[in-house]
Amino acid sequence: MIPAAFDYEVATSADHALSLLGSDPDAKLIAGGHSLIPALKLRVARPSKLVDIGRLGELAYVRDAGDKLAIGALTRYKALRDDALLQEHCPIVSTTAGLVGDPQVRHRGTIGGSLAHGDPASDLPAVMLALGAELVIRGGVGERIVPATQFFTGVFQTAIGPGEMLTEIRVPKLTGATGWSYVKLSRRAQDWATVAVAALVHRDNGGLAAASIALTNMGATPLRATAVEDALTAGAKPTEAAEHMADGTDPPSDVAASAEFRAHLARVVGKRAIEEALSR
Repeated sequence: MIPAAFDYEVATSADHALSLLGSDPDAKLIAGGHSLIPALKLRVARPSKLVDIGRLGELAYVRDAGDKLAIGALTRYKALRDDALLQEHCPIVSTTAGLVGDPQVRHRGTIGGSLAHGDPASDLPAVMLALGAELVIRGGVGERIVPATQFFTGVFQTAIGPGEMLTEIRVPKLTGATGWSYVKLSRRAQDWATVAVAALVHRDNGGLAAASIALTNMGATPLRATAVEDALTAGAKPTEAAEHMADGTDPPSDVAASAEFRAHLARVVGKRAIEEALSR
């Protein structure tokens, strides 16, 4: 299909983009466009104006921020995959970015676009949830910081309000005592995840002190598998803990899989993710 008519503006800075957003309540931001353009073609999205922020180098970076890494919202997947700071201090992000789509998507798609789109089948939202990331949202009255637990509010819905934009993501540096994994199952390499699991395990004095498990495409938002986390910290083996992977979830049924099959896959993929995290 052909998109509905819209105006087009190129932002020259983040402040300029916010000014353009503020002048038109029906305007939308576009960077890589891999999520928005298909929605435009299907007329699921019908913005009156597109504000192109894809050229804003000021929002494309990975920086050391003490006990965290700061990631600019316009950092592309390929840059995340190849970044030395992420590979050293938070490799679950760089590794997951390398699993997104195909080379064309990874060269154009951005982490901010993925998170702001709020698709529960996307890979990086679950990773941010497992990490306990912080997301910086800028608007006309300044910045606010939203934890990942409060950022994803529904299918294609986030905490970003009218006239606001996501500018930065802050992830913790992982120590050698933390094992990690992101295991994704999809029908083809470039497809959205049918189911995926992000797993972090935190060791203390040789034992498991805490676990953080997040699920992709098992509900309207990325979800924490709290029953699995509790089972692991109580001493359950990966196979036993993974049996709780679908507890409290509401997986969709679609052409890729039924809800029942997704629940089964979550247990299978979850066991693999936990075992891989424990092995690191």
